[in-house]
Amino acid sequence: MQEKFEHLIERAEQLIARIESVLPQPLAAPPDWNASIAWRYRRRSSGHGTLEPVRHLAPMALEALREIDVQKERIERNTRQFVEGKPANNVLLTGARGTGKSSLIRACLHAFAPQGLRLIEVDKADLTDLPDIVEVVSARPEKFIVFSDDLSFDEGEPGYKALKSILDGSVAAATPNVLVYATSNRRHLLPEYMKDNLTYQHTEDGEVHPGEVIEEKISLSERFGLWVSFYPFSQAEYLSIVGEWLASFGIARDAIEAARPEALVWALERGSRSGRVAYQFARDYAGRSAA
Repeated sequence: MQEKFEHLIERAEQLIARIESVLPQPLAAPPDWNASIAWRYRRRSSGHGTLEPVRHLAPMALEALREIDVQKERIERNTRQFVEGKPANNVLLTGARGTGKSSLIRACLHAFAPQGLRLIEVDKADLTDLPDIVEVVSARPEKFIVFSDDLSFDEGEPGYKALKSILDGSVAAATPNVLVYATSNRRHLLPEYMKDNLTYQHTEDGEVHPGEVIEEKISLSERFGLWVSFYPFSQAEYLSIVGEWLASFGIARDAIEAARPEALVWALERGSRSGRVAYQFARDYAGRSAA
């Protein structure tokens, strides 16, 4: 009887070990916070999450970002309030691709890092671990931006509800040294379909009320206290950005003027006049000029 009981205990321990191996694990040992000003959160095959320092962080200055002055002022002001310990909002940056959403966040990190600002990049797939990340940094003296780039969700994804809980609605109090900054090409972070409009309700007095489907789609984005929209650049704005990038690569002013027609053709071929396309043209032009 004793032998049978011990065998059952052994089987139970093996089963528990197998279950634990596939369950999400808590964060591994805290990182060396002096190693960088930015970290990436990664979940390993073992299930343990780690914060890896970003060793080579691309420099970006706020002054170098052109043609987004209104957006820059709002993000910079909110970030300054945050690092100074004043009330500040979680931020959702939405709009046209390649218009400087991620670059603006990176520039704010460089600008305010001497005042204790730090950044943790989290992929959409790992947003379910947000509570663990917040718990690890909650006692730190630094201010942390949890950054998720190019964020969008499909119906029923687990990270959607985890993010909603962190932003607003969790039983736990908000952590004063953590804000969430996210970029997206979707204003409400979820796909929108024509059939969703059928859920609107029309009352007898002529009012229109969104149905449950619409309410659910906007329930996440409205938890971001600050919405900042970015728009496609005009031709003049695009050429201004091209000139800024070419100057940063050491191209002379007369050569920058001569490069304008080529820059327009480059944008036409790419089907976009974005800051990203301007940067890619400048790299190509500067590389050819150096040959």
